Amino acid sequence: MMASLLLGIGVLAVGTYAIRVAGPAMRSRVTVGPRTQRLLDRAAIVLLVAVALTGALYVGHDFAGWARPIGVGAGLLAAVLKAPIVVVVVLAAAVTAGLRAAGVA
Repeated sequence: MMASLLLGIGVLAVGTYAIRVAGPAMRSRVTVGPRTQRLLDRAAIVLLVAVALTGALYVGHDFAGWARPIGVGAGLLAAVLKAPIVVVVVLAAAVTAGLRAAGVA
């Protein structure tokens, strides 16, 4: 079991390294059109939003409760209003903690 775990870690490490090396190596050989470039840029944003929403809404397989998404929403609003990142994080944490202290699950 330990050998297969180490083998899996090794394969993932080699694969990750190969992908990281292939990016700059292929950049000069492969050209993409402006439409494809816009699509790839948007795909990265969609992926980041999906990961953030999953983290904001779920703990494991269960709903995280209403306090966390409301806190994330408060942080998002502060970010949209161009608040410094420290303010965004502290505000989101404070709103979440305040709601939990008030009994909101």
